[in-house]
Amino acid sequence: MSHVKPRVLLIVTQDTKEKEGRFLRRCLEDGGCEVFHLDPSVRRTVGGAEISPEQVASAAGSTLEEIRAIGHEGKIQEKMIAGATKLALDLHARVGLSGILSIGGSMGTTMGTAVMRAFPYGVPKMMISTLASGFTAGFVGLKDIAMLNAVCDIAGINSISSEVFRNGAAGLAGMAHVYKPSPADGRPLVLVSTLGTTEFAARHVRESLEGDGYEVMVFHTTGTGGRTLDALAAERNVVAIIDMSLVEINDFLHEGVCSAGPERALAGLKRGIPIVMAPGNADFYVMPSPMAVGESPFEGRRFHIHNAALTAVRTTEADLELFADHLARILADAKGPVHFFIPLHGFSSHDSPAGRIYEPTFPPRFAEYCKKSFPPNVNLKVLSAHINDPAFADAMVDTVRRLTRPVAIS
Repeated sequence: MSHVKPRVLLIVTQDTKEKEGRFLRRCLEDGGCEVFHLDPSVRRTVGGAEISPEQVASAAGSTLEEIRAIGHEGKIQEKMIAGATKLALDLHARVGLSGILSIGGSMGTTMGTAVMRAFPYGVPKMMISTLASGFTAGFVGLKDIAMLNAVCDIAGINSISSEVFRNGAAGLAGMAHVYKPSPADGRPLVLVSTLGTTEFAARHVRESLEGDGYEVMVFHTTGTGGRTLDALAAERNVVAIIDMSLVEINDFLHEGVCSAGPERALAGLKRGIPIVMAPGNADFYVMPSPMAVGESPFEGRRFHIHNAALTAVRTTEADLELFADHLARILADAKGPVHFFIPLHGFSSHDSPAGRIYEPTFPPRFAEYCKKSFPPNVNLKVLSAHINDPAFADAMVDTVRRLTRPVAIS
């Protein structure tokens, strides 16, 4: 970059947090940053911000007076978020931001993180929030947002808040000083899903493909991982997907804690990306461990308490048929090649002779059911192997090579 100081965006509403905003600005400037303050205030305009409330309202196609007249805080914020996001991205395109810092309670956190989520991966993002010690998934979403617990309410500067604000600003400044946009990776990109219970296969897949010159991104399928994989499949130039951990689909079907919703796996199928799929971790769905109580929890299904938070509940033969029916529906609409591999000796490390919920008769029955129920566009391959056997990983890798070799060579 041609400028010496990293340029950072500060999002603070001065109508309620003027003192805090000025304090954070000084901290960032002391940290060697050039600050652009975006003020999405509604109640009043204090002045001094590089991007004023009036500009935010105008970018949302309105005036501040018209937005105030809406009289509903949620709808007002929707307007201001739209304007703030547009102006923030415009500023980024003009000057090249190296970080974003914001503070807030529920409203400020909603505003700040909404803008942050619109920015690319890698751009440093720090949200100092009163909600950071609670449920943060809705604010972080699928992006790389760091949240710092404000401890006190964001109401003035005291001996605790001054330290928290200073630390947050220093953290953002430090990240901004070392931030450099990643150059485009010219390697063909493959996305892979896994959990720890299929880690041996995932590692073998990744190392084999990386050795061939592919870029490989691996995602942990705990709910956000699969959704992130799908988001990248929708946005980036992906040459293939190895979706070998489908527990998020099981969790959707059984209201488990790792559900990624009804859209899981659809992005790649709709774009026509070559898909290599396997029923990794289909031998269970994930429920809260506190529910593993009583004489017959989980309607009598077998289960393994993984830790104090998560329990793996063994899928029954009927559960696996429900799972197969769901896959058959979504795979039928695939716009590209789909190869589905079934390992006859188990779907995860839990589903093995050393595992806690091993059921050797289920994978062969699942394979027979899939042969009858899967649509004709699916290339179904049944292997006499466990999913974590090197031979099974090699079969998936070989298929990716064959499907993508012309792309990889070019």
